[in-house]
Amino acid sequence: MKPELTATPKSDPGISKTILKINNLKKVFRVNGIFLAVLDGIDFTVKKGEMICILGRSGCGKSTLLKMLAGFLAPSSGEILLNGKPVTNPGTDRCVVFQEDTLFPWLTVQENIAFGLKGRNKDKKGIRKEVDRFIALVGLTEFRDYLPREISGGMKQRVALARVLILKPKILLMDEPFASLDAQTREEMQNLLLSLREKLSHTIIFVTHDVNEAVTLSDRILVMSKNPGRIREDIHVDLVRPRKMEKQEFIFFRRKLYKHLCD
Repeated sequence: MKPELTATPKSDPGISKTILKINNLKKVFRVNGIFLAVLDGIDFTVKKGEMICILGRSGCGKSTLLKMLAGFLAPSSGEILLNGKPVTNPGTDRCVVFQEDTLFPWLTVQENIAFGLKGRNKDKKGIRKEVDRFIALVGLTEFRDYLPREISGGMKQRVALARVLILKPKILLMDEPFASLDAQTREEMQNLLLSLREKLSHTIIFVTHDVNEAVTLSDRILVMSKNPGRIREDIHVDLVRPRKMEKQEFIFFRRKLYKHLCD
C-alpha cells in the first residue's frame, strides 16, 4: 500500500508537549523605499522532540524564518513563543548551525567545541569530560587537536554540531548545513544527525531546498510558497526508518512533494 501525505501526525512516544508556537508571523523589509512582504501569515507549532524540515524554493523566506526563530530578526507582526515566552533575542536555548564555516580558525577542534562552556561555572575537569563526550559523539576523537584548516568540510560541520549540542539547547536550528558537501559526505552527515537526535532527543528545525533530504530526515515537512512566503502544506512523513531513496515508498513520497512544490 502506498503511503499518503497527511497533516495529522501519529502519536510518537518520543514526542510530547508543544515547545514552540508561531502565531500569524509576518516580516516586511523596506527596499529602495518600497515595502516588501517576505513572510506573511506563518502559523505552526513544534512539539518537543520533533524533527521538522522547512522545504521550499530559493526566495520563499526559509532562512528569514529561521533567523526570526533564532532571534536574529524581529517579526514585523505576530509572535514566536518558546515554552509560552516570547522570543525577542538570540539565546543558547536556540542554537544555529549554518551552511557556512563559522568555526574560530585559531582554535583547535576541542577548543571550538568547548568555547560555549566558558563562564558556565564548570570546572576544567567537568568541561574536559563534556568535550570528550561530544567529540566522541561526532566521531572526531583522533582530530581533537587539529585546526579547522586541517580538516575537511564534513568534519567542520561535525565540529559545528558538537559545539552547539554541548550547550544543550531546547531547539536546534539548521540552515541548509549540508548543502555545500559532496553527496557521500552529505549522506554521512544526515545519518549522523539522525543518530545524535536518537541519543540526545533534540527538537530540530531544519531548512532545506532538497526534497530527498527533507524526506530522509523529517517527522514533518512544512512546504513553503513564495511572494510572500507562506506555509502551503504541513505534511507528516509516515515512512519507516531507515529511509532509503531507492525504495518505492520513498520515491512515491518524493513525487508527491515535488507536486506540492510545483503546483
